[in-house]
Amino acid sequence: MEINEIMKLIQAVSDYGLTSFELEEGNIKIALKREKETVIVGQTASPEPVIQVSQGAGILQPVVQAPVAENSKEDISTQNTIGSDNVVASPLVGTFYSASSPDAEDFVKVGDHVKKGQVLGIIEAMKLMNEIESDFDGVVEAILVKNEDVVEYGQPLFRIR
Repeated sequence: MEINEIMKLIQAVSDYGLTSFELEEGNIKIALKREKETVIVGQTASPEPVIQVSQGAGILQPVVQAPVAENSKEDISTQNTIGSDNVVASPLVGTFYSASSPDAEDFVKVGDHVKKGQVLGIIEAMKLMNEIESDFDGVVEAILVKNEDVVEYGQPLFRIR
């Protein structure tokens, strides 16, 4: 592989926000990866381009296909509305757990009455377990994440009414 071909690949990785790229030349094996973007409530994520690499005349060239819209108008409108002012958001980045152990019952379910300070779930970050407590008295209206989901800082976790 020549230097200008390598430069084209580096530029393609940069242009399309790829988070991982592998290449083997013997029998050609290429693996490109782009991590999903986090959807922030009130905004929609832009669709990702599909990148394929083809080999023509011994030269590897990136081929970009136009992104296809996956969300209907209904999906976007439900993503943008939380439906309640009482939202418990993640205070840190980590892995969410709905119970204290895999065989234990969930801390809360939809419809449960909760008090301010009651444990709703756990977020594991750097091998530390952090209890997520309710900021409100009320009823659990929705659980917005699943057990073992990776959550971001500020991501809505629970809706309390």
